[in-house]
Amino acid sequence: MNLAARDIRHNFGRFVLTTIGLGLLLMLVMGMGGIYRGLVQDAILLVDRIDVDLWVVQRDTRGPFAELSRVPADLEDRVRAVPGVRSSGGFISTIIQRELKGQPLRITVQGLSWPEDRGQRLPMVAGRPLGQVHYEMIADESLKLPVGARVKLGKNTYTVVGQTRDMTSSSGDSMAFFTLQDAQSIQNDLPGEAIRLERAARYDRAAEIDLGRSQPQVIERSRGPSSGIPAIGPPVISAVLVKVQAGADPKEVQSVISKWPDVSVYSSNDQRELLLSGPVDKARRQLGLFRVLLIIVSGIIMALILYTLTLDKLHDIAMLKLMGARNSVILALIMQQAVLLGALAYVVAYGIGQWLFPFFPRRVVITPEDLWMLFAAVLGISVLASMLGIAKALSVEPNEVLS
Repeated sequence: MNLAARDIRHNFGRFVLTTIGLGLLLMLVMGMGGIYRGLVQDAILLVDRIDVDLWVVQRDTRGPFAELSRVPADLEDRVRAVPGVRSSGGFISTIIQRELKGQPLRITVQGLSWPEDRGQRLPMVAGRPLGQVHYEMIADESLKLPVGARVKLGKNTYTVVGQTRDMTSSSGDSMAFFTLQDAQSIQNDLPGEAIRLERAARYDRAAEIDLGRSQPQVIERSRGPSSGIPAIGPPVISAVLVKVQAGADPKEVQSVISKWPDVSVYSSNDQRELLLSGPVDKARRQLGLFRVLLIIVSGIIMALILYTLTLDKLHDIAMLKLMGARNSVILALIMQQAVLLGALAYVVAYGIGQWLFPFFPRRVVITPEDLWMLFAAVLGISVLASMLGIAKALSVEPNEVLS
């Protein structure tokens, strides 16, 4: 006869409610770990997907994700001329927030260097990569924009031609991919009135200088588009992505480019480290701390539960001792209940989590390694938490059954 099983059947309702409550607490521990893991993966996701050797960014900045970076578009050509470089392409990353059908639409806009990069390396679940230089986009499925949907951004309307999965930025915003030219158009979009006022101010400034007075055609040209004025450079980009030739040493190429006074150069590993030690560092540490605190709280609560269950059985334990039961029998009674309570609570946590985590606003990544580590921690906590109840049970005198 198993005393632990018999005692559980005798108090079945309370044991079930206790297991569910503890399971919900463990689900929070599991979810906090999944959010931590998801935050880290989201931070380095795009760096891994793009898969280039070097990132060339504005001097003394940490790249397009950690902080604002602006470099001229013609930097691509300069980088391409460096010995050992196989290809170079521009890259833009910016966040916009618009309204679609009365709902806020927040997007991390990523500009791809057309035509070398059409998004073919992205994890597509529907549709196709970009097929033309303008007016097409690839959207993550979390944006709820199906293939064929048309979205007005700025002064242009873009058609969704493909969908990706789990492509979110470190801040949790869904990504959308455009050609570099379209991304620049979205990033630098201004209202018509703002453009008119800028051209009028440009006209006034030209009229006030000697060059404008002596050459009236300069004043007239100042009223036109910025692209028609040679002194005004093309729109800037966030970074230049570099792939080195087969057999070339990326560190040598990095050393050559890093000598230029206007840029900084990072490898992909450097970008990952900058992301993890920069934009997501505090959030990552805070989530890790909360996870540790939840595990400690779970252990304390489990110890109190087992201690309370032991107090309810003091009369029965004294009776067992009076009948000659060994201490090992009493120890097994409490230990088995503790381990069974922890194991069942873990199963409840996993079951509820698998149903609930997909509804979380941020991605929750549960890895097998994390599940096994948490299971081992739960068993360890169960054993340690039972010690308080065991100590109380072993201190009971047999004659207490008469009191």
